[in-house]
Amino acid sequence: MAPLSRLLLALALLHAAAAAASDGGDGGRRRARYDRVFSFGDSLTDTGNSLHLSPAGGGPASRPPYGETFFRRPTGRASDGRLVVDFIVEALGVPHPTPYLAGKTAADFRRGVNFAVGGATALDQRFFESRGLSTFVPVSLDNQTSWFKNVLQLLGSAEEQRKITSTSLFLVGEIGVNDYFVAALGRNRTAGDVNSFVPRIVAAVRSVVTDVIAAGGRTVVVPGMIPLGCEPELLARYNGDAEYGRDSAGCLARLNDLAELHNRELRRMLASLRRAHPGTSIVYADLYRAVTDLVVSPAKYGFGSGGRTLAACCGGGGGAYNFDEDAFCGAPGTATCADPSEYVSWDGVHFTEAANRRVACAAVLEGSRGGDVPPALSDSWATTEAWRRSIGCVV
Repeated sequence: MAPLSRLLLALALLHAAAAAASDGGDGGRRRARYDRVFSFGDSLTDTGNSLHLSPAGGGPASRPPYGETFFRRPTGRASDGRLVVDFIVEALGVPHPTPYLAGKTAADFRRGVNFAVGGATALDQRFFESRGLSTFVPVSLDNQTSWFKNVLQLLGSAEEQRKITSTSLFLVGEIGVNDYFVAALGRNRTAGDVNSFVPRIVAAVRSVVTDVIAAGGRTVVVPGMIPLGCEPELLARYNGDAEYGRDSAGCLARLNDLAELHNRELRRMLASLRRAHPGTSIVYADLYRAVTDLVVSPAKYGFGSGGRTLAACCGGGGGAYNFDEDAFCGAPGTATCADPSEYVSWDGVHFTEAANRRVACAAVLEGSRGGDVPPALSDSWATTEAWRRSIGCVV
């Protein structure tokens, strides 16, 4: 065979191998590969920023028993182990993003950045102060967006920035839980008062997504609101309060109605953004359905029954929900359940690693509601069976 013919054959074989790798064994459809993850949010996504926010450390998540299941030590994650973002990162096969407050140089941020902070709100402090309310930490989406822009400047020229953002997955949320917590726990707040926060919070999320797209982001996943009425903290606080009502799962109907209102408005906003940016993949991840499935059908997903789906694994409250603000997980005199994997809630506010795994699988990597909702990352290698099996979505 002539040298040129051998060269052409070699190039053809390389091209065929590359094409086979790209389709991921999925019937020839080419699947996207992401190089890194950028994430925004609160304690459901914070992987260490809270540890650096103040000299006093990161609150309960900075001490045992947090982190005991997977990391064997506290890492700043508000769980016994990994968060939803950790499972997404592992399924994609990319590095864990650097917590923004832990990074210093461009090299720290080239592998992805996590801007989420435990206690963060979608709305800024001035909004709450004008209503006589106080936030948990002085961090909002405005702050996280500013950090994102700071990182972009560190990453080089505009061309280099867009090269990085276009090959990254952006996760915007979940965010808004703390806004509603602050509102719901505020004095003399009516349902109408709290519901009036919804359009403002959704607008704040829209602003971040718009900034990400303007920076060159091509794939943005926006998780919705969790079922607030199934949180042990709020169940314990409003136990016996007829105003909040109960649904068939034993959750607070009024607060779940708020979460569903948020999600309807969020989906409507995302649909508008898709029409405005047809070249960008903007996807909604249904956390609400993923969590309520665990609460309603715990045995189906390997969780314990007997009330454990609405009780905190770690704490000192006892009773139906095992939650007490004065005996929060990790405080003296509190205890951890024997098997966190049987519980949905870790500390009454945040989820166990087992629940986070199922939420990542159901809401982002597989889709939910029996498969009639497509996976948020349906064009990604993360949705192949091999990747999903690697993080425990497929047994």
